[in-house]
Amino acid sequence: MNDKGLRLAYILAVLNAAIIGFSFLFAKIALQHAQPMDTLAFRFAASFAVISIPVACGWVKLNYRGKPIYKALLLAAMYPLGFFTLQAFGLQHATSAEGGILYAFTPVVTLLLAALFLQERTTILQKLSILLSVFGVVFIFIMKGSTINLSSMTGISLLFLTCVAFAGYSVLARSLSKQFSPAEITYLMLGIGFAVFLIVSLTSHGANGTLEEFFAPLTSTPFILSILFLGIVSSLITALTANYILSRMEASRMSVFSNLSTITSIAAGAIFLGEEITVYHLLGSLFIIAGVIGTNLLGRKGAAAPEAAKTGHGAASE
Repeated sequence: MNDKGLRLAYILAVLNAAIIGFSFLFAKIALQHAQPMDTLAFRFAASFAVISIPVACGWVKLNYRGKPIYKALLLAAMYPLGFFTLQAFGLQHATSAEGGILYAFTPVVTLLLAALFLQERTTILQKLSILLSVFGVVFIFIMKGSTINLSSMTGISLLFLTCVAFAGYSVLARSLSKQFSPAEITYLMLGIGFAVFLIVSLTSHGANGTLEEFFAPLTSTPFILSILFLGIVSSLITALTANYILSRMEASRMSVFSNLSTITSIAAGAIFLGEEITVYHLLGSLFIIAGVIGTNLLGRKGAAAPEAAKTGHGAASE
């Protein structure tokens, strides 16, 4: 495997986690002005519009001829469609803290699915490192007084399914990196997300006679700025980089980086909302970082990359 490509994948994985951590802040702002499904429609409209510019100008070449499009459609069904839909409905029946705790288990679900479908093999030390990172997130939430309320099983079940959806996306995207470039996968994902969320949102407003409410948030500058961040940075850039990372790195190793977003969320809350950083925040963050490092340094040497990484297929078409 190209060391430079792997090094870039590590840098992008950390960057992704930082972006996702900040996205919670911008999502809160957006949801003050619009309903969840409307926010998703505008979010993916922004991301699809931006990625369509270089495609229309011919700067980014897409070629789907002879490729398994049905697998790419299944990928989009998992993420963004499945992930964000399950999250939106799950948070109606559960708290955001419960969502954060359950999301921390995504690396564990990814590890299981990657072993089952991709035959990815991890060492005992890697498995323990993944569990350490999960423990770090859960430790922070529990010390804040957050727990999982088993009486809201509907919400908990839906939020757990977001883990399965994202883990499924990671595993399938890793597999598809042999046939598609990161840009090709991303363009399909964002296009399908935009079309479906827009249709659902407009249909809902049309049925309720509230179509003016759909466009009302566009008069708010904070909403527009939040949507631009969520659409361009948090959706487009992270999708492109995630698909590139999965062409260079095992799904189980990439997934553990998602828990770093908890650290970014803590930092963002302290910087922009004046939230206090305590000893348990620092201790939990150390567990997370140690888990991420352990997962990526304590594996078997010479782990095979997909054919796309070996041939340079993934990055060259960008």
